[in-house]
Amino acid sequence: MTTTLESAPSATWRSYLALCKPRVVGAIVFTAVIGMFLAVPGLPPLDVSLWAALGIALAAASAAALNHVFDREIDGEMARTEDRPLPQAKLRPRQANIFAGMLGALSMFILAVFVNVLTAALTFFSLIGYAVIYTRYLKRVTPQNIVIGGAAGAAPPVLGWCAVTGSVHPHALLLALLIFVWTPPHFWPLALAKQNEYERIQMPMLPVIYGEELTKLHILLYTILLFIVSLLPYLTGMSGLIYLTAAVGFGTGFLYYAIRLKRAPDNKLAMPTFGYSLLYLIGIFSALLVDHYVRLTP
Repeated sequence: MTTTLESAPSATWRSYLALCKPRVVGAIVFTAVIGMFLAVPGLPPLDVSLWAALGIALAAASAAALNHVFDREIDGEMARTEDRPLPQAKLRPRQANIFAGMLGALSMFILAVFVNVLTAALTFFSLIGYAVIYTRYLKRVTPQNIVIGGAAGAAPPVLGWCAVTGSVHPHALLLALLIFVWTPPHFWPLALAKQNEYERIQMPMLPVIYGEELTKLHILLYTILLFIVSLLPYLTGMSGLIYLTAAVGFGTGFLYYAIRLKRAPDNKLAMPTFGYSLLYLIGIFSALLVDHYVRLTP
């Protein structure tokens, strides 16, 4: 357990970079960029795409920094997060708040001026949804926090699509639905693996409130639902056989992990399932991109 000090030492760029959660931001930008490419028949405009990727990345980093501020006390109680800058007193909350505000303001300026106002507005609501509604409130009051909060995390491909078209297309919403349904079976295995830590800080995660067996059942049911939802891009004509093959292949792999986790007497498969869920998301979004430019039809 770590203790936050009243005064922090001189902050380094590494501390500020850690606030941004680079890996999370990278995944957000990845799905947003896929949305940009899928939005147009050819290649999206390079200038708009670069500005949009930068603006979305800055907004995601701003939300991540605010997440650090709101969670600084519980972060110090968990082995997974105790080394973050605020629990280790490498930064003060005020410094993190100012940094988050600067990133957020710069993001909105870039998106509104160099992309379009609709993308800026949707990005702002997504930022508030994750950093405030989910982090500050939902995750502390309901075991369905990750399900409800997943709406904010599902926004990036919609933001990317909107950036290059100025509108929200049903296919963009389908991409968001994929991430929305993927989020619970992605996060709950991690919650299983860290159940004791969540219980110690009194965080109402699903395994803490309803136990391991019900959580494993939820993971399996959501994985089945995800498999079905992942077929929709093909069934609606959005994608072709390359994507369908990838969706079935990666989806079968996810089901394999979920079934094994459900049948296991312990939680040893929780982290491998969590790891595979990340591979799954990268795999099917990459397949969507390849299929968009190399279309194979029956």
